[in-house]
Amino acid sequence: MESGGTVVHGALDEAELAALGVSVESLIDFSSNINPFGPPAAVLNALQNLNPAPYPDRSCLRLRRQLAARHQCHIDSVLVGNGANELIHLTARALGEAGAIALIVTPVYGEYAHACRLVAMPVVEVQSAAHEQFQLDLNALLATIAQVRPRLVWLCSPNNPVGTSLAIGSIIALAHACADINGWLVLDRAYFGLGRDDTGHDPLDQETPARLIRIYSLTKSYAVAGLRIGYLIADPAIVAAIARYQPAWSVSSAAQTAALAMLADTTFLPTTLSQWWAVSDDLMRGLRQLGLTVWRAHLPFMLAQCANGALTRRRLLARGCVVRDCTSFGLPEWVRVAPRRPAENARLLAAWQELLELEQ
Repeated sequence: MESGGTVVHGALDEAELAALGVSVESLIDFSSNINPFGPPAAVLNALQNLNPAPYPDRSCLRLRRQLAARHQCHIDSVLVGNGANELIHLTARALGEAGAIALIVTPVYGEYAHACRLVAMPVVEVQSAAHEQFQLDLNALLATIAQVRPRLVWLCSPNNPVGTSLAIGSIIALAHACADINGWLVLDRAYFGLGRDDTGHDPLDQETPARLIRIYSLTKSYAVAGLRIGYLIADPAIVAAIARYQPAWSVSSAAQTAALAMLADTTFLPTTLSQWWAVSDDLMRGLRQLGLTVWRAHLPFMLAQCANGALTRRRLLARGCVVRDCTSFGLPEWVRVAPRRPAENARLLAAWQELLELEQ
């Protein structure tokens, strides 16, 4: 998190680029974890035929019906939001309490802590480490929950930025531990379904503890981050409590239309997921051939180790490639790299090789 309480994110920041005198059109963005083979044609066609004049359906009824069928739950268990980020903030507002502790498993997305601090919740972090392959000690985490008695526990699985994934049994154990202290486990599933062999069906649909709140995103896998669309699944009473804080018409007609088209397209993700992993494999090999230490786990994106993540980002930016400095994740010696199409990946490898040659 930067000074002033703002949260550091990946993706292109046009204000930053304008200050540097760099045009967006000249850059390739490797900092955003977005499917490089999207958006689907079905989504673009649906948006082209959209009438933007009427107000959007503020209940997102059609979309909630489709999502409830997908997850085999009641429609009242589904809340659609303006991206997963809105749902993170709504959850903190609805369930957070000034002075109550928020426990966050890190390294992870910075908005959890930001959302909790906005409602005056002190934040306690439990961090996994690179030298332990970013694996969580479940027993230690359960003991910490029992000791500090947090109101909210935030967990991202599969994790951003390190890509590790916690076993379903461990997630359920954490949810039960939260229930024992009258807290909630908020599980970020934004990257669920992007593993090499994932089927897209979440096993948590079959066993959902009452104190578990699941947040999903549709923007990464279908490459529609600009539309902002995500959803939350929880007990209907919790959904109703969180929905009270959501502004009317929070989810645009464009986002709802695109999401319905995504859910109806059963071929795009299975087809492009294998392509995504293929370019990820090629990029990882290329980075390692440059002599870099590369970490990749359950997701296509990867971390590359360098002496100074912020400096590496700046130097690659000057060469037309944007990577994600991981300093804000507590990993200042790493950058996160999201694979793109082969020609773009080749450009990144050439830029990085030039960098390394200058450092010799």
